[in-house]
Formats: sequence, C-alpha cells, structure tokens
Amino acid sequence: MGLWIGLGVGGAVLLLLILMYNRLVRKRMKVRSNFEQIKVLAKKRFDLIPNLVAIVKGYAKHERELFDSVVAARNSGTSAGAPHDLAAAEAGLTNALGRLFALSEAYPDLKASTNFLSLQGDLKDIEKAISISRQIYNDSVMRYNAIIATIPFNIVAGLFRFKSAQFYEIAKIETENVRIEF
Repeated sequence: MGLWIGLGVGGAVLLLLILMYNRLVRKRMKVRSNFEQIKVLAKKRFDLIPNLVAIVKGYAKHERELFDSVVAARNSGTSAGAPHDLAAAEAGLTNALGRLFALSEAYPDLKASTNFLSLQGDLKDIEKAISISRQIYNDSVMRYNAIIATIPFNIVAGLFRFKSAQFYEIAKIETENVRIEF
C-alpha cells in the first residue's frame, strides 16, 4: 500500500513538473513569436527606405551624406537580431528619416509627389503597427519574466535554465522628440 502511495505522489509530482515546464515553454515561445512580429514589421519599414531615398535623390542630388546615413541606418536594422540591437537601429533610422523629411520641406515638388506621399503614408502605418507590436512583445516579456521568478515555477525554470527575456526599450535618440511631418 505504501508503494502505491509513493508511486501516486511521485507520478503527481512528475505530472506537475511537466505541466509547469510546458507552460514555461509556451510563454518563452510567445515572447519569441512577438519579437519576430516586430522584426517582420521593421523589415517592411526598412524595405520602404530605398524607394524613399530614390525619390528624394531625384530632387536633392547634393545631399549625399544624408542619403548615406539613411541607407546605413536601414542596413544596420536589417541585420539586428536582439531587441536592443533592433531598438538602436530603429532609433538611428528614425533620426535619419527625420532629417530626410526635413529636407523635403525645401523641395515643394517633392512634398507634392504622389509617390513620396504614398511612401510617407505607408511608413506612418507601419510605425503604428510596430508600436503596437512593441507593446504586445513587452507584455509577453513581463508575463514570462514574472512566471519564471515566482514560486514554484522558479524552481522548474532554474532546473531547465530558463533565462529572463529582454524588454524592447526605445533607444535614447527616439525619446528626444524627433518630429517627422507627414
């Protein structure tokens, strides 16, 4: 009889460990999935940049340094793998785009160009989607980090080496009121 009780308790503990482990895995996968969504949206944003630069180049051929900085910021964003890398790349791109759109003020024909206006609209829509995705990602990170820090999940998380996830923190440049006129 004692053997059966021991087996029952051991089985219940094993089942509980499996259930907690699976919950931790699902939370970690949710964090990864949400970050991948940010990367997809960021890629869409980065893919618009060459078209935008090409249109502006047609109007402002002497602004080579600005075009180079926009392209460099775009390229660093397409290779970012971690949240802090992507946030830094996006901050650099936001700064460069701010200067690019400021330049467009000096060229009324450019500001009136339907292609330029269309790209600005697309960028604005993508910016909204990225902002929402960042919020969803950070919420999933908060939930994941909270569960791996609380009892009894912290025991299972420690056993299986679950690590805290990084929040998506906006880089310093982006918090400095960069104005982009659409």
